Amino acid sequence: MHKWKAIIWTILAAAGTAIAGNEGDGTYVIGVVPQFEASKLHAVWRPILDQVELKTGYKFKLRGSPSIPEFEREFIRGSFDFAYMNPYHLVMANKLAGYIPIVRDRGRMLYGVLVVRKESDISSPSQLNGKSVAFPSPNALGASLQMRQELHDKFGVKTTPVYVKTHDSVYLNVLLGEVDAGGGVQKTLNRQKPAYRDALRVIYTTTKVNPHPIAALPSVPQEVRDAVQQAFVDLGKTEEGKKLLAKIPMKEVGPASVDDYQPLKEMGLERFAVTTE
Repeated sequence: MHKWKAIIWTILAAAGTAIAGNEGDGTYVIGVVPQFEASKLHAVWRPILDQVELKTGYKFKLRGSPSIPEFEREFIRGSFDFAYMNPYHLVMANKLAGYIPIVRDRGRMLYGVLVVRKESDISSPSQLNGKSVAFPSPNALGASLQMRQELHDKFGVKTTPVYVKTHDSVYLNVLLGEVDAGGGVQKTLNRQKPAYRDALRVIYTTTKVNPHPIAALPSVPQEVRDAVQQAFVDLGKTEEGKKLLAKIPMKEVGPASVDDYQPLKEMGLERFAVTTE
């Protein structure tokens, strides 16, 4: 079954790549993983793309997706010329549609955190065998996908996953005692109210990996990819640009390559991913 899914995805990707590219008027479509609600996504990304347009002379149309599964379907089809995606999405997109990473944040690393209530007697992931663990969604990289892989491979535990859609809901479910533990990332844990954060305890952090890249379809001309890459790098060198990019967030923008994400390929995360139908 997995073999046939891979063949179907490859056909879809090939078809998508053939018809993708700019919209015929010099405008390129950039997709963004649904990290914010629609109005905030536009407020964060449109000023950045306006600057990239000024620096490159190309036009960019921002396209949001209503959900992560829909975003996955879109990049599998090659619907975006450029896309900002999580690291495992890049692994999928590179394999199925040929997307090439061009820039990423080089100032930080991405990793998941496993939390329990502060008063819990659980102090190690090895104590979670048969326990319930909340995750935001199956394919959230650090908080869920990589966390489940490491619980299985490093600790040999089998948990009962409870998918609650958001990081905030993960922490709330742990605090309310609805689950024994929860997977998140340090950034979202830091955003919690101090009273909530202080009532939680981190018992494990995953292996650190390179963060979200901006990637391009191979059908996008090399000179366009190079110009966009340089525009983002140059933007990250100005104070105004740094403030704009920090909202993504990107702390220190630099070139990216497929090799940056090789460690993810070696983790066997596809065993735990939920494929988009």
